[in-house]
Amino acid sequence: MSDQAFYSGLQQKLDTLKTEGLFKPERVLASRQGAEVVADDGRTLINMCANNYLGLSGDVETQKAAEAALQKYGYGLSSVRFICGTQTVHKELEKKLSDFLGTEDTILYAAAFDANGGVFEPLFDENDAIISDALNHASIIDGIRLCKAARYRYANNDMADLEKQLQAATEAGRRHKIIVTDGVFSMDGTIAQLDRIVALAEKYGALTMIDESHASGFMGKTGRGTHEHCGVIGRIDIITGTLGKALGGAMGGFTSGRKEVIETLRQKSRPYLFSNTLAPMIAGASLAVLDRIGKSTELRDRLHENTAYFRREIERIGFTIKPGTHPVVPVMLFDAPVAQKFAARMFELGVLLSGFFYPVVPMGQARVRVQLSAAHTREQLDKVLGAFEQAGRELGIIKAA
Repeated sequence: MSDQAFYSGLQQKLDTLKTEGLFKPERVLASRQGAEVVADDGRTLINMCANNYLGLSGDVETQKAAEAALQKYGYGLSSVRFICGTQTVHKELEKKLSDFLGTEDTILYAAAFDANGGVFEPLFDENDAIISDALNHASIIDGIRLCKAARYRYANNDMADLEKQLQAATEAGRRHKIIVTDGVFSMDGTIAQLDRIVALAEKYGALTMIDESHASGFMGKTGRGTHEHCGVIGRIDIITGTLGKALGGAMGGFTSGRKEVIETLRQKSRPYLFSNTLAPMIAGASLAVLDRIGKSTELRDRLHENTAYFRREIERIGFTIKPGTHPVVPVMLFDAPVAQKFAARMFELGVLLSGFFYPVVPMGQARVRVQLSAAHTREQLDKVLGAFEQAGRELGIIKAA
């Protein structure tokens, strides 16, 4: 407690965040995740901000699969994978994910953040180049920072700028080049142009990597992800993703690709080597989820129907949204304090939403991000749209009729 100036400085920064409307409060839930949740004050809310795309987070079948794995494999392993932390359920899930994604092998991580954080440093060094989309997830950015490879950045989803960066890396004599992009950009719901990215990669002899956290399980004809949606299955070198969104909603990440890549990560990826094994009940539940979505398109179909309906109706009311077809629907409010006030008013009206603002999104691009789920009913969506209209008129965001 000798350096009081340190603590005072932190408090001043926190106070500034609150004054500027940039402080991020936490909403505490007293129920399981779902289309409706109960807050810690006892209020029931329609939940429009979870990554629960297929509605499986609080689903009873998912729970039963986790309970069965818990009974068979126990609560945890108290070990990393290479010592005594690998069970048959982990190998089964890695094989299942590889088959699902169309790759040779897969490695599990405790979190998708770890998958992206641990993928670059073992594979690339100062002789190589990493060419990254400007709006890639923070975990990709941090992973790249841990690597000695040269860094090139291209404007979001801008193929002309991507080609310029590929040319620059080629002219600099970089040994290996890899293009890295989110499959779906989580703040905008924008889908990467993977067909064009792959074409450029092949033209310049580069590898490709995508983060499928907001795509695995529901994007593409059979839910395999953005690479299926864009018709490039088998042409992406490295795929990272999460078990914590559509695929059950608990936690855990993965990296998938050629067997040489995955075996190198097993030997050298630090988040894998020095983190406890993914809990076996999560692995068991994830296997059941993959089986379930492989047998029926019902959940995907419902999700896409809900998405199309909400996107159409929210624009009809008068709000500005980012265009697209993804269940991430950014409702643009532009000003950070307005986004905070709007989210707070929606909470009062029985809808759980979060405001997003700088530095999570660019300055002047504040928004509330709506995320649709297969679990939402049409009645719930109509209630949410009614609350949007009421709050929008009260705060002067949309004009009165």
